[in-house]
Amino acid sequence: MVMVTVRDNNVEQALRVLKKKMQREGIFREMKLRKDFEKPCEKRKREKAESVRRARKLKRKRRD
Repeated sequence: MVMVTVRDNNVEQALRVLKKKMQREGIFREMKLRKDFEKPCEKRKREKAESVRRARKLKRKRRD
């Protein structure tokens, strides 16, 4: 669970912190994926593409 404390009645800052924490946790991404139904074949295709992307990123990181 993501929690943010509001200090000195500064709600704007608390919202920024909350959004940043949610981004790091991947909550926005998950909400976007759950918004519409995803067919199983589309899910496999997306997961495969994500896997390839991660592998390429890791390969680039190790090479440099």
